[in-house]
Amino acid sequence: MLRKGSLTGLLLFGIFFGAGNLIFPPALGAQSGSHFWPAIAGFVLSGVGIAIITLIVGTLNPKGYIHEISRKIAPWFAIVYLVALYLSIGPFFAIPRTATVSYEVGIAPLLGQSSGRLSLFVFTLVYFCLAYLIALYPSKILDSIGRILTPVFAILIVVLVVLGALKYSGNAPQVATEAYQASAFGQGFLEGYNTLDALASVAFSVIAVTTLNQLGFTSKKEYIKTIWIVGIVVAIGFSILYIGLGYLGNHFPIPAEVMASDANKGVYVLSEATKAILGSVAQIFLAGMVTVTCFTTTAGLIVSTGEFFHNTFPKISYKVYATLFTLIGFSIANLGLSAIIAYSLPVLMILYPITITIVLIVIVNKFTQLSKPGMQLTMFLVSLVAIADVLSSTFKLAGLANIIKHLPFATQSLPWLLPAVVGIVLSLFLPNKQSAKEE
Repeated sequence: MLRKGSLTGLLLFGIFFGAGNLIFPPALGAQSGSHFWPAIAGFVLSGVGIAIITLIVGTLNPKGYIHEISRKIAPWFAIVYLVALYLSIGPFFAIPRTATVSYEVGIAPLLGQSSGRLSLFVFTLVYFCLAYLIALYPSKILDSIGRILTPVFAILIVVLVVLGALKYSGNAPQVATEAYQASAFGQGFLEGYNTLDALASVAFSVIAVTTLNQLGFTSKKEYIKTIWIVGIVVAIGFSILYIGLGYLGNHFPIPAEVMASDANKGVYVLSEATKAILGSVAQIFLAGMVTVTCFTTTAGLIVSTGEFFHNTFPKISYKVYATLFTLIGFSIANLGLSAIIAYSLPVLMILYPITITIVLIVIVNKFTQLSKPGMQLTMFLVSLVAIADVLSSTFKLAGLANIIKHLPFATQSLPWLLPAVVGIVLSLFLPNKQSAKEE
């Protein structure tokens, strides 16, 4: 049981490990300053804790989240939500981000002053052409390379973090940004959204079920215990990496002009720390490793997103979907990493509360019956607050922002939490109750 759980956990760690897992922790470390520990606690809670719980809950039901959402809320809502989710972990955010992180962490530091829009265009053109060819003809070789390189790359990061801690721990942190000074935990929690891991857990839970079924189990009890082992293995791996990378970013010396610029602080810390600690040759090694590791993720996301859309809307062929998503990813990648992060956050601020609420409903429903109208009301309230929160911050709507601000937990970036709890409590008393066992 321990062996099965550990093997599956390592496989999922390799699948989850991507661009966002690398760049956001050191950026948080640099920007949180003396508020690092509450900030990284919020980050780990949303980036690891919620992702793992989402994965475990999804793995417990072999029929997947689409069945859970269709039955508890509505089939149309399940489709709309999953389409938005797959577009987020696919062509609009995650796929272009893997390409830009590969370029900015690995290639741009090697090019130096000659790096720019043209070099990004050439790199992403070659990158996406190769990824497209792999996506058209998925190969086990690519999967094997990804499984081998990802753990090796993770070990390299651990070495970098340990050596960096020894070398720079005596340095004072940077001055925290206003957002972290106002609410370090809340800002860290929001930054954890950027990893996309909780959203990816909804999709990857299907992979976890398939892998676990291939291993075989003597009883349901053994299966459930193994799922928890999987979750613990992935959670420990990511928590160690996140805290270590965040600590490195918190103490690595960053020039004032870099801190004041729009440059991604995580990318800067990774590339400059690698050169400073391991030497210029290590930067070449890092470039190769991060590019290949992100490349396997890109090809895998094109395949999984294309397959989801083809299965959901079968009138269009998988090849057309793969072509379309590759072209979208290539186009967005050339906007640059900072632009991708900026426009993705509002969408994530809507999808994450919905995802967390779905998981809460599924968990509570496993222990007691819940009213279907109550669950629908819960989802409506959470969606309404999440959308209102994004609209108020995006379009500077002072009146709406003032209403959101007065909701409990708003200062911790969780204004939707009370509506979620109230809706679930009402679901205990409203009619037309459902039991999870009816599935």
